[in-house]
Amino acid sequence: MPINIKGRSLVSMLEFSFVEIDYLINSAIELKRLKNQRVFPKNLSNRNIALIFDRPSCRTRTSFVVAASDEGAHLEIFPYEDIRFGIKESVKDIARVFGRMFDGIAYRGDHSTLLELVEYAGIPVWNSLTESYHPTQVLADLMTIKERFGQLKGIKLAYVGDGRNNVVNSLIIGCLKMGVDLKIVTPNELAPSLELLKSIKEDCADELFGSVIVTDNIEEGVRDCHIIYGDVWISMGEEHLIEERIALLSKYKVTQELMSLTDNDETIYLHCLPALHDQNTIISQNHPDIMEVSEDVFESPRSFVFDQAENRMHTIKALMNATI
Repeated sequence: MPINIKGRSLVSMLEFSFVEIDYLINSAIELKRLKNQRVFPKNLSNRNIALIFDRPSCRTRTSFVVAASDEGAHLEIFPYEDIRFGIKESVKDIARVFGRMFDGIAYRGDHSTLLELVEYAGIPVWNSLTESYHPTQVLADLMTIKERFGQLKGIKLAYVGDGRNNVVNSLIIGCLKMGVDLKIVTPNELAPSLELLKSIKEDCADELFGSVIVTDNIEEGVRDCHIIYGDVWISMGEEHLIEERIALLSKYKVTQELMSLTDNDETIYLHCLPALHDQNTIISQNHPDIMEVSEDVFESPRSFVFDQAENRMHTIKALMNATI
């Protein structure tokens, strides 16, 4: 049956079905194959895309820029100071202006603003990171897993680190819908709320193909897993919590020793990036114990973090093609 998600927005991935997410992943894999052969279908010729980013970005911004260019669209980037939601003009009014001018909006910022854009723009709006969800990241994660293992159903993934952030929230949705068994390995103080887990499971009730377990036991959490997934211990705006997070998470650092606890020589390492893995950043120089992954894991042949980063662009391209 043909898949039609034209005009749809991406908020959290809850609004997309298993079949629709699978379609996006397979489309991204095909678009990647075409790009590697230097074939560009230009599906978005004469289309206009707006990027409104209230927060800094590397992979998400570059992914939209390159994906739009490859597909023949014009992309315009609007920094926060050019838009200023709610200062002299409401989000509702700005959304309706952009909806008359553009064919799609990528937004990074506050979740409440995202929801207003979705409600009033009348065109697809793509969540490019809010404090609640990071769905374009997890689309790329799922694509990377499928490329590596040939399937999603039955794959075991251990997320190790801070269990209360936007990436974890989106991983929960993506894994439940696509049949991945997710273990969130985190101290009890940083575990996702029971209310959040209950809410997501209720929203996924008709497509609960994977599972989610939360544990503070590292050995039990990573045993038999195909994937160890990491993220920074300090999200944007939490820099004042560095010493507190080091105290809570130091034993959760992903090292070769932790990787060996999977009892699986084929276990791979994924990370949404940016990662603190060496002393080439100001943060790691000032706080060397804040590094969530060792250099020898990050740079090992089992690390697929840059395949994962590249796949941000291919999945975003598939998303824009399908929804515009």
